[in-house]
Parts: sequence; structure tokens; C-alpha cells
Amino acid sequence: TAARVLSTLLSVRGVADAKVEQTEGLPVMTVEPDRAVIARYGLNVSDVQDVVAVAMGGREAGVVFEGDRRFDLVVRLPDSLRGKVDILDRLPIPLPHDGIGTAEVGLPALADDSAAALTRISVERGFVPLGTVARIEIAEGTNQISRENGKRRIVVQCNVRGRDLGSFVTEAQSKVDALELPAGQWLVWGGQFENLVAAKQRLTFVVPVCFALILLLLFATFRSLRDSLLVFAAVPLGLTGGVIALWLREMPFSISAAVGFIALSGVAVLNGLVMIMFINQLRASGAALEDAIVRGSITRLRPVLMTALVASLGFVPMALATGTGAEVQRPLATVVIGGLISSTLLTLVVLPALYRILNRRDGAAAD
Repeated sequence: TAARVLSTLLSVRGVADAKVEQTEGLPVMTVEPDRAVIARYGLNVSDVQDVVAVAMGGREAGVVFEGDRRFDLVVRLPDSLRGKVDILDRLPIPLPHDGIGTAEVGLPALADDSAAALTRISVERGFVPLGTVARIEIAEGTNQISRENGKRRIVVQCNVRGRDLGSFVTEAQSKVDALELPAGQWLVWGGQFENLVAAKQRLTFVVPVCFALILLLLFATFRSLRDSLLVFAAVPLGLTGGVIALWLREMPFSISAAVGFIALSGVAVLNGLVMIMFINQLRASGAALEDAIVRGSITRLRPVLMTALVASLGFVPMALATGTGAEVQRPLATVVIGGLISSTLLTLVVLPALYRILNRRDGAAAD
């Protein structure tokens, strides 16, 4: 199943470094009893398994006392012999006693001197070599079994190149869902995509709260909902520039880009705040509406441009970064720079016009 999922992922545009978690490749010695031969000798499979268990794992044969301490005496084959198939083939398997007598059974000599105890031994007539009743072989077996929440797990992983993570996973899910998984198996998409989903869920709460706090602070400054909404209109103007900047640089929307939009909102509001407050001060000093708008826009042109220019230049190194962490820095800086350019231009042009439209009645009454 994992191989099928991997082949499906390889067909998705943007996939890179795709691989499956290695679960095999560990050399394993297997002893497979021949049930037909075992039955002819009157043995059970457990008789063969017991002998192999003693030879490989050992079995307690007594207790050794040393003062007040005692140690279990375990009998098993030496380490140098346990990994040799030809040695295990010569392990004697006791047959059921039938009272026929005894006979000398000749076993082939072993290459290792430590195996002399198994060479041409005089045994009861009722022993048979392990190689006669079982097949011993060394093959690749399971290397590891990973579990998560008590369930077996195998990881199919890949990186994404040249496209955004969200669209890649959406396309991959549509293709993988076409595969028929065996009963009891299911797929879970994790890694950076899991973090992306969690971050989006947090942003759906954080972004509205951020905008609400900005609007609340503006209202506390102006004591007027109209002026607060007027200054807050710079936020969508800035967001437009951020989106266009991402599109021009062919960057996908990401969490860092979303953080850039939040930072951009504060700077965009600051430019509008500087201009509207100065226009209100001119009107409070007795200037006419249109005269206050013209003088305020011209006077605050330099502060607005300097504010936007300083912030934009500060993000230029991040926007051009190519080293470690560039995938996080570039979208954030691109959004802020693009948004500041658009919000500054639109603040200098659109905001005075909106102020003139919303305060037309007040200006006529003053005249």
C-alpha cells in the first residue's frame, strides 16, 4: 500500500525527495519446519521449536551460588556458532522413545573446534539432525515496526518544490483518494501541512481580533466612528498591494504571508492616521474643508512617504534573502513592501477624496 501511495505522489507536480520509511532490510534467520517430515518421525512442531529456542535463546539449567548471591545457569550455543546455518543443521532433535535400543549415529564433523561435542556422538537411536526436519535460511526481514497511538504506522514523505503546499496536498489527496485501501488502513496527512492547517485555524481567530483592536484604538483616538472607519479604509488598500506583490513574484499564500498582512495593516493605518489627524487640526483652527484637505495632504506628504520608505527599505534584505529561512522571510517582506507602496499611493489620493465625500455636509454647514 505504501508503494502505491508513493507512486501516486510521484505523479503530482512539485513533488521532490519522495520516499517510504524503511521497514525491511534486517537479516533474519528463519527456521521453517517441514510438517510432513516431522509427522513421519512422530514429532510435533513444538519439539523442533524447543530445541531451536534452547540453542539460540538459552534455557535455565540450574542456579549458581556465590555467597549470598545466586545466578541462573543458562545453557545455549556459543555466540560464534549461533549465526552459522551449517551448525544449526546438525542440532540433534530427540525422537519419541520406542524402546528399540541405541545406535551410534555419525554426524558430519564441524569446522569449529568448539563444536566437537556435536561430532560423531554416541546417541540414542531416536535423534535426527535439525536440517532433516526443517529448512534454515537467512533472509531480509522486518527492520522496524513504528506505532502511533497504539496503531501500526508507515510514513510516506516528500518535499514540495515550485508550488505552494496547500494546492499540492489538495491535488495529492484527490489522486490518493482514488486508491482502494485494504480494510483497517487509513491515511493521515501530517508534517508541514498539518502545521499549516493548525496555523490557518489560529489565524481565523487572530486576524479578526487584530482588525477589531485596530478599529478600537482608532475610535479611542478620534472619538468618531466615521473618522475611525475612514482611516481603517487604508487596510484593504494595503492588502491589495500585498496580493499583487505575491502574484508578481509568483509566491503562494503562506502563514508568513498572512503575518505580513497583519503587520502591513498597522503601518497602513499609521499613514492614514497622520493625515486625518492633521486635517482635523486644521479644521479645528478654522480652515475651510477643502483648504484643510489640500494643506493637510501636502504638508503630510513627506512624513507619509518617509514612514513608508523606511519600513519598505527595512524589509528589502528579507525580500531578497536566499539563505536559511528565506522561504519564511521572503513572503512576509514581499507582502509588506507591496502593501506599503499601494497603501501609500492610495492614502495620498483616495483618503483625501473619501474625507471630502464623508464631510461634505459639515463643510457646507460651516460655509
